[in-house]
Amino acid sequence: MDGTVLVADDDRTIRTVLTQALTRAGCKVHATSSLTTLMRWVGEGKGDVVISDVVMPDGNGLEMLPKIAEDRPGLPVIVISAQNTIMTAIQAAEADAYDYLPKPFDLPDLMKRTARALEQKQRLQSDPEPQENERPDELPLVGRTPVMQSLYRLVARVMNTDLSVMISGESGTGKSLIARAIHDFSDRRTLPFVTATAADLRDLEGPARVMARVRGGTLLIDEIADIDDEIQARIVRMMDTPGDHVPRFMATSQSDLTAGMEGGRIRQDLYYRLCGATIHVPALRERVDDITLLAEHFLAREEKDLGSKRWLSADAVELVRRYSWPGNVRQLENAIRRLSLTSRSDEISKAEVEMVLGSQPEAEPVLGGGEREKLATSVERHLRRYFDLHGNMLPPPGLYQRILREVEAPLIEIALEATGGNQAKCADLLGINRNTLRKKITDLDIQVTRRRKLM
Repeated sequence: MDGTVLVADDDRTIRTVLTQALTRAGCKVHATSSLTTLMRWVGEGKGDVVISDVVMPDGNGLEMLPKIAEDRPGLPVIVISAQNTIMTAIQAAEADAYDYLPKPFDLPDLMKRTARALEQKQRLQSDPEPQENERPDELPLVGRTPVMQSLYRLVARVMNTDLSVMISGESGTGKSLIARAIHDFSDRRTLPFVTATAADLRDLEGPARVMARVRGGTLLIDEIADIDDEIQARIVRMMDTPGDHVPRFMATSQSDLTAGMEGGRIRQDLYYRLCGATIHVPALRERVDDITLLAEHFLAREEKDLGSKRWLSADAVELVRRYSWPGNVRQLENAIRRLSLTSRSDEISKAEVEMVLGSQPEAEPVLGGGEREKLATSVERHLRRYFDLHGNMLPPPGLYQRILREVEAPLIEIALEATGGNQAKCADLLGINRNTLRKKITDLDIQVTRRRKLM
C-alpha cells in the first residue's frame, strides 16, 4: 500500500496496532486520540484515507463526516465503532462514510478495505472526472417519500453483508436498479455484476457458465417466479456448490414468493436460500409525492441529451400525479421522453400529456366491491410492507398511535372538504361529537376552509 493514513481512536492499543500494521504495509501513519487534531490534519491537506472511531473524548466521529466531505471532497473515511448497532451502520452510510466496521474488527479485513480506499483515492487523483455510470446521483433511484427513505435505509443495512437478497415489486418499479445499487456500493463493487435469466440456466452447462462469468461478484437471477421447477433445482445446486469464488446471490420477482411457495410454484429450498433479506420496491401510486420529482429528473436528463429545456405546466403536473402509472417508473420515464420530443413549446401542456397517456385506465379506488381491493386488504398490505422494511428489527415504539394518525388525518380532511368546511355536517358525517372533531382538528393541525359546496 502506498499513501498516508490518518488514524483517530481514543484507545491507545488500537492506535498502536493500526500504526504498526499500516507502516509494515508501506503506509505513512498519523495517529491521534483527538477529533480536533484529526480535523486540523484534514484541513491542512494531510492524509489519503481516514480511519476514525465514532465516540471520541472531544466529539462524535460521524458528526465530523459532512465537514470532512466539505473540506476534502473524495477523501475516504472508514468508520470503526464499538457501538455495534444497525443504526450506527445506517448513520455511517447516510453520512457517506466510505466503509464501516464494528469493533472488535478483523485486522486483515480492515487492511484490505484500507487498500481499496487508497486505490480509489489514487484513481480519483489520476482521473478527477468520474465516468457517467459511476456517479451515484445519476442512478434513477429518486424519491423523498417516507416509503422510499425506508427503502434506502434497508439497502444501506444489507449492502456490505453477504446475505442473499430477494427484491420484489411490480414491473417497472426499478428492482434491477436496486440490485445494481447494492452491488455498486458494496465490497464487491470491483467484481462482475451478472444478470441471469431462465434461458441462461436452461441447459446442463448453463449454471457453470454463469458462475464463470460472475467470478465472486454478484449474481442477479431475474424473475425467479417465472422459472420452472427443473431450473429452480439447478439454481439450488449452484448456490450449494458455488466453487472457489462464492458470489452474492440476488433475485427479483413481480409476484409474492411466499404465496408462490405455499402454492407449490416455488421450491421451498430455493425460497429459503434466496430470502436472506427481502426488499419490496413500492409501486409509483404508493409514493405519489415522488412523481413530480421523478418527472423533473427525467426532464433534466432529456435537456442534457436534447439541449432544450422543457417543463410541465401546473395542470399537466396535476394530471401526471393523478394518473395510475400501471407501468410505474419505466412508463413515466418513457412518457416524459416522448413529451420532451413532441412538445410544441417549452411548457408541456395538459392536453399533450393526455394525448401521450391515451385511454389507459386510472387507478381504481380502494373502496368498493367486485374485483377492486377492499380498504382492509389495502391497509393490511401496507402494514405488512412497513414491517418488512424494518427487516429483523421492530418499528419504533408508539406504532398504534402513529398508524391511527396516518388514517385519521386524511379521513377528517376529506370529510371536511366534502362538507365544504362545515364542522357540524362533518361531525355528523363521521358520526362523532362536534367537540371531538374540533379537538382532533387542533391536535392533527388540520387547516379548515369554509366554502360553498356545490352538491
